[in-house]
Amino acid sequence: MRRGDVRLFTRILILNVVLLVVGIGSFTLFHLQRERQHLFDVSRQHAEVLLSTVERTISNAMCTGNTEEVQVVLELVGNSPHLLKVRIFHPDGSVRRSSLVGEVGQAVDGGDMGLFHAGERDGIFSVGDKEWLSVQSVIRSGPACIGCHDAADEVLGILNLHVSLDETREQLRATTALFAGSTLLMVGALALGLGWVLMHFVQRPIRGLAAQMARVEQGDLSARIAPLHNDELGRLAQSFNAMVERLEQARTQLRNFHFQQMERADRLASVGEMASGVAHEIKNPLAGISAAISVLSEAFEGDEEREAIVAEVLAQIARLNKTATDLLYFGRPAPPEFTHADLNELIDRTLFFASQHPEARNVEVRKALADHLPPVWVDEKQIQQVLFNIFINAMQAMEQGGIIEVASMLEARGAEHWVRVRIGDNGPGIAPEALEQIFTPFFTTKSQGTGLGLAICRQLLDEHQGRLCVENQVGQGAIFTLELPTEPVGRNAEGGADRGKTQDPGGR
Repeated sequence: MRRGDVRLFTRILILNVVLLVVGIGSFTLFHLQRERQHLFDVSRQHAEVLLSTVERTISNAMCTGNTEEVQVVLELVGNSPHLLKVRIFHPDGSVRRSSLVGEVGQAVDGGDMGLFHAGERDGIFSVGDKEWLSVQSVIRSGPACIGCHDAADEVLGILNLHVSLDETREQLRATTALFAGSTLLMVGALALGLGWVLMHFVQRPIRGLAAQMARVEQGDLSARIAPLHNDELGRLAQSFNAMVERLEQARTQLRNFHFQQMERADRLASVGEMASGVAHEIKNPLAGISAAISVLSEAFEGDEEREAIVAEVLAQIARLNKTATDLLYFGRPAPPEFTHADLNELIDRTLFFASQHPEARNVEVRKALADHLPPVWVDEKQIQQVLFNIFINAMQAMEQGGIIEVASMLEARGAEHWVRVRIGDNGPGIAPEALEQIFTPFFTTKSQGTGLGLAICRQLLDEHQGRLCVENQVGQGAIFTLELPTEPVGRNAEGGADRGKTQDPGGR
């Protein structure tokens, strides 16, 4: 059992026990209060009956003029074990008759006088560990009393009984003990039952789930849980099994995909090495052939037909040289040399070179370059190569001419600032089936080309810790977005010294 499981089980058990204690305790206190009130009501009723009996007996004795019998009755009634005393006191507070002969003539205590003046019939008083119920009845003057008492006296006296509440208190203590014991037994039984239910239906499934999750965390996706009950935890176990099964399938697919990617990477690495070697072997002979044909072309001056053939041969040699250069760069990319550069200036410079190419005819360039852009931390030649490739691709996509829109802006991401360049055209756009592969090496939709241009562009942006992405709408054109940091980020912090002025990217 894990420590966390014990804490959860204990918290739930303690919370439920507290709720049981509060609930049953409140119910018990309510019934104890009712029982207490009932016992006091019974004592009060008995006292009222006794008071009424004494009052009638005394009234008969006084009406017959037998005043000595009054004292006898009080002493006789006062011998009851539940009565502390019976007395008659005058409204002025002096005791006239009492079952306790010694207090005749003394003053009545303040509690009884308070009841009389308040017009109350009874009240409960206590001194030390003694508690009693005081019940009073006012003896009023009647026609038969005029012979013995002054006609002006409306109240002749107050009949007062003190009833001991010791037995009532004892009964109340016994009842309280019974209720308390019953409550403890009930709470204990319910706590044990609740603990067993929690352990059997909650703790065991959770412990099993935690154990299997630990296995999954360690990489064992064969872990499964057998649902113990058809409840929420059982359905949770089924969901866990389904999740782990999907994870296992995903891991298998990922492993297969990774294996395929590794094989593909190995092949690409081999192709890259081979391409670098082949390109290196081809470039030197091509340079010699180009120079030789240029020399031979001097002998054909004035011969337009032969000059056209020589020009076409030189153009094909230039295309082969570009292909060999791309292969050589892709196989063995040169490390970037970082410096701070004005991206707007790079855009203007690259557009100037791109406008010299035949693809630039009938193409209008619209610029919306933000003012006061901070310099970017880049290799100028490599970023110019990226821009040049994207410009040429946009021009080639609009065979009948069109519009290229170039915009630059500054974007803040927290404490970092990035310069974003958007290059869009209004050509036919990129086919959906080709959109996901345009950055894949050797993928091309053109009749000529190696398919390395955009792959190299993304590789260069990765080296700059930047980003290159494309948005496309078929029939409305494509938008390429470049994002570059204004300050060194990651590997860019190792940047090199400033480089010289960039040459024509067309000769790369």
